[in-house]
Amino acid sequence: MTIATEHHEEHHPDLRVWGLLTFLISESLMFGGFFATYLFFRGITEVWPPEGTEVELFLPAINTIILVSSSFVIHLGDVAIKKNNVWGMRFWYLVTAIMGAVFLGGQVYEYMNLGYGLTTNVFANCFYIMTGFHGLHVFIGILLILGVVWRSRRPGHYSATKHTGIEMAEIYWHFVDIIWIVLFTLVYILTYKPA
Repeated sequence: MTIATEHHEEHHPDLRVWGLLTFLISESLMFGGFFATYLFFRGITEVWPPEGTEVELFLPAINTIILVSSSFVIHLGDVAIKKNNVWGMRFWYLVTAIMGAVFLGGQVYEYMNLGYGLTTNVFANCFYIMTGFHGLHVFIGILLILGVVWRSRRPGHYSATKHTGIEMAEIYWHFVDIIWIVLFTLVYILTYKPA
């Protein structure tokens, strides 16, 4: 490799980040389609949600606090690696993965206690598709985070000057949190009817 080639590579944009951003834009459009469909059906349906498909707010609110807090926790891992603290990054990323797993556990518990299924009515269908698809994204995020922790075992793989993989996992996790905030607002807060 010549010096000219090395110099050229230093100024070449990291296409991995652009790839991630392109993927997240496409996922945003997909979720946007889900949200638009949900709002459309809500607008043309007299009673929303239909009888027998009410939503609870307590557990999803706790889940929301856990998931949104995990965005701050994962950022601590990014801060740690920028100080060359690989152990700190691992710790905060593992805490984030645990928080994500707790979120998924809460979602599974909620599904098991709702009393209605995917095909009960249009509300239930929208509810399960949107929350389930988001849950899939949380699961993928946990795998990404664990992948970062696994790769950090190799000395020098991540450092203060070499941390693109860490930042990409963090960006993805923030995306998952932002989508959940919109989903929680639409499906839970705006739909909730106190008993």
